[in-house]
Amino acid sequence: MKYSTSTHTPQNQLKISLAREVPFFQSDAFFRLAETSENFSPALFLVYEDNDIVASLLAVWITEAKGIKGLLSSRVVVYGGPVLYRQKDHERITSILLDELAAFYRKRVVFIQFRNFRDMSYLEPTFKEKDYCIQDRLNLLVDTHDREITWGNMSSNRRRQVKKSLDNGARIVDAESLEEVRVFYNILEDLYRNRVHKPLPHWSLFKNFFEQIHGSDWGRILLIKFKDDIIGGILCPITPQTTIFEWYVCGLDLEYKDKKIYPSVLATWAAMDFALKNNIPQFDFMGVGIPEREYGVRDFKNRFGGEMVNYGRYGKINNRFIYTISELGYNILAYFGKI
Repeated sequence: MKYSTSTHTPQNQLKISLAREVPFFQSDAFFRLAETSENFSPALFLVYEDNDIVASLLAVWITEAKGIKGLLSSRVVVYGGPVLYRQKDHERITSILLDELAAFYRKRVVFIQFRNFRDMSYLEPTFKEKDYCIQDRLNLLVDTHDREITWGNMSSNRRRQVKKSLDNGARIVDAESLEEVRVFYNILEDLYRNRVHKPLPHWSLFKNFFEQIHGSDWGRILLIKFKDDIIGGILCPITPQTTIFEWYVCGLDLEYKDKKIYPSVLATWAAMDFALKNNIPQFDFMGVGIPEREYGVRDFKNRFGGEMVNYGRYGKINNRFIYTISELGYNILAYFGKI
């Protein structure tokens, strides 16, 4: 069996629209979002048999800044890929994609990481053969087929918080303007700087999501309002008819606790409610940490019910020296609350 490959990047201005259904993070919609957002650069790898596409892999090169900080933070992330369109030869086709990925980026990035949204264990031998390490990562998936079951699987405290938030005047709304999205982003920015201590993507990603994705089958930005104020929200990519994702979520919980309003809880419920109303059978939390390690976010999310899974991640360090420096610098900055 003979296969051929091609690579498409923003630089060569080729636009690929795959005829088959693909997950959001492997779609042409995500390619366009990434290529127009600062600090993101996508590349799409295709494997052909004759003129038929048999596999695709969309990778995103991410940096946090320019110069030395950009070099130290440089990484390639593959969300939910590769996508294999045939029922055989998976190992060989994946091997071809991994070789193309490695050849394209070489030493330009510190590490490459595959974040799995489904069981990819059948490909573990292929990844190991290409020097990838297997890393445990938990995720939480909520079944949103049936409203009564989904609601019943939530803890009584979560149900109470949703009800009280709505009864006390909070509302779930679609984002209607860029100005509203900016307020949502500002809340997120404060959360990531002062509590999460992780880098938040540039504003352009949220701006472009609103302008390109929001309102389409590919995604929504749902906001929590109290009176005329934005007090929380959630950015949700969607794989049509399959899954809605919690990519970024936040809320002014401390500020509204005395009013018995819980913006973060209501924002998460907003995405689940959207799934229930629009026949999307699954809500994906997009990660709840490492097994056996305490993680407050996992405790928060677990009260929404759902199934805990461990699809893991596949990681490969391209430059060990820079990776070590980068890890040390990141941990120091995180310790002092600088990121």
